[in-house]
Amino acid sequence: MKIKILSLFPKMFEGFLHESIVKRAIEKKIAEVELIDIRTYSLEKHHHVDDTPYGGGAGMVLAVDVVHRALTANCSEKSYKILLSPQGTPYHQKKAFELSSKEELVLICGHYEGFDERILKYVDEEISIGDYVLTGGELPAMVLTDSVIRLLEDAIKKESFMDDSFSTGLLEYPQYTRPLIYDGDEVPEVLVNGNHKRIEAFRKKESLRKTYLRRPDLLEKYVLMPEEQKLLDEIKKEEQR
Repeated sequence: MKIKILSLFPKMFEGFLHESIVKRAIEKKIAEVELIDIRTYSLEKHHHVDDTPYGGGAGMVLAVDVVHRALTANCSEKSYKILLSPQGTPYHQKKAFELSSKEELVLICGHYEGFDERILKYVDEEISIGDYVLTGGELPAMVLTDSVIRLLEDAIKKESFMDDSFSTGLLEYPQYTRPLIYDGDEVPEVLVNGNHKRIEAFRKKESLRKTYLRRPDLLEKYVLMPEEQKLLDEIKKEEQR
């Protein structure tokens, strides 16, 4: 997969691209990430990429002509173009899986007060990583890039992400490691007895419990199997005690 990131501040990605899973995926040629400075597509003498908004108001607006030139120069028919902004569709794990199947992603980092609405004509999708406002789209671009790259074949072991929170529609079950006992807290006995069937049942129930207690909204969209419904009923009774 190739990911092209159009940004006004490409240096912000230097550390991100040279650490951890993203770095290894690039070195193994599983993914290729190209940084593109939007300013190089400005025709202004001082490479201005923004202007004051029509109708008045505070701040500066990212210009449509500059972004369109950058897209024209760097996109092809296989490019899936995404504008990152707080007004976009909320990002989730299902979308990460969907995007991981694309051949090429082009991420546009919004900035300043906002962007000329006409930019939307030239993109395939507008995505938000949450209901809050950041200085620009660089951090959201890193979030999206990381979440997609880790799903690519051979980036990490498949079993490492198949039980991740949201991958199954539920939050992930609790995890433990050594020491067995710390500060009076002991690892649940079921996890150290070697009975894989019991371990699987424990993890399913605790995944449901964590989702029920922390993100009940997820359960509203999750289709429970009969055995899962039975476990959830047990959990509700246990939590009421």
